[in-house]
Amino acid sequence: MLGLNLPHTDEPLKVLCLGAHCDDIEIGCGGTILELTANRAIDCTWVVFCSNEVRAAEAQACAEKFLHNAKHINIIIKDFRDGFLPYLGYEVKDFYEEIKQQVSPDLIFTHYRQDKHQDHRLVSELTLNTFRNHLILEYEIPKYDGDMGQPNAYVPVNEKYSLKKVLLIDGSYKSQRDKNWFDPELFKSLMRIRGMEINASERYAEAFYSYKEKLTI
Repeated sequence: MLGLNLPHTDEPLKVLCLGAHCDDIEIGCGGTILELTANRAIDCTWVVFCSNEVRAAEAQACAEKFLHNAKHINIIIKDFRDGFLPYLGYEVKDFYEEIKQQVSPDLIFTHYRQDKHQDHRLVSELTLNTFRNHLILEYEIPKYDGDMGQPNAYVPVNEKYSLKKVLLIDGSYKSQRDKNWFDPELFKSLMRIRGMEINASERYAEAFYSYKEKLTI
């Protein structure tokens, strides 16, 4: 297995996190965000596309907790209609152009391009369309559709941050607790499976799909 490291510079790492729904980023890459903020300076733009009044408040509070150690944060929560993003394509695309003018990220987290959920898939497609010269890691979301694939990039997450991720999600999104899929055991189990796949020293990992990388030899 080939290990790759993000370059360290004197400037904070510029990170862009994109999620269709209010808990997607935390579920998909929350452990990696906790690892990043603990180990280096980052400036993070955190964007959620679909929300309502209750969920937006939960998302704002949860994002602030995950980004507690970041140097600078910009949390943007939009109110596009849940489940209808592909039918609001013009408006969503316009908003992507706004994001592009605000930040030139070193690293982008977005949805997996073959995700079966239509909102997730559009966010991924527009990310790849808008940011053509950036490092993009596509995260996975467990759900009823059964669309888990074979990721090709992994980030080890130590046990402390794996547990913290699960506790923050469960404690922040009380509106989701009646959902059968909203299960701390599920979130932790997926990290354990991905950790096993790379023989992680602390047993846990998050997995991603890397769109394209440029190797300098």
